[in-house]
Amino acid sequence: MNYNELNFDAMTRERELSMSAAFPVLMRKVYVWMTLALVITGITAYGVASSPGVISALYSNQAIMWGLIIAEFALVIGISAAINRLSLATATMLFILYSAINGVMLSSVFLIYTASSIASVFFITAGTFAVMAFIGYTTKTDLTSMGKIIMMALIGLIIASLVNVFFVKSSGFDLIISYVGVLIFVGLTAYDSQKIKQMLLEAPDAGEGAQKVALLGALSLYLDFINLFIYLLRILGKRE
Repeated sequence: MNYNELNFDAMTRERELSMSAAFPVLMRKVYVWMTLALVITGITAYGVASSPGVISALYSNQAIMWGLIIAEFALVIGISAAINRLSLATATMLFILYSAINGVMLSSVFLIYTASSIASVFFITAGTFAVMAFIGYTTKTDLTSMGKIIMMALIGLIIASLVNVFFVKSSGFDLIISYVGVLIFVGLTAYDSQKIKQMLLEAPDAGEGAQKVALLGALSLYLDFINLFIYLLRILGKRE
């Protein structure tokens, strides 16, 4: 074995050690950011629902509602598309802003469903999410093909939801959509968990670039959790 080969092996071992040291730090950041976003969403939703004046202004003005909806889409697209151009601090603040706006949009659940059913569905969601995230993290099976199928199903779910809202307006169809939504986001949780693990395993260190990847992973899992919670709440939630 010549000097170049020895040097290459040494560099490879050094990179593996660097990856193994960075990986748990980055994975921890994924779940810390995700948990922080969920806490902000929950506090904001409860706070808005507890303020009759805010609720009245929010739901009596369609311009505000549409502005919030557009802001949500813009933030998700902006964070995902411009992550390499944003600083980590800016991307984090945008993620926090998104979670707060999402909390405002979700404030209606406290007006529609009982507090006990919201709490019980939240814990069901947390348990389901944890199991599927663990499966995605630990499985040796490549979930890429499944992920492509799920993404196509998600597009179909969005189209079906819009058709039901604007044309069909059927409660029975809405229930079917909710069951399909649960299946889709259960699968997405496992797929995203595996994808995030694979991306972070390739990170050479825990620098800003790798932390941005972790932040995007936190955003993906946050969206999986929120959507799973909403669909389960539609199925299991008890109305006021």
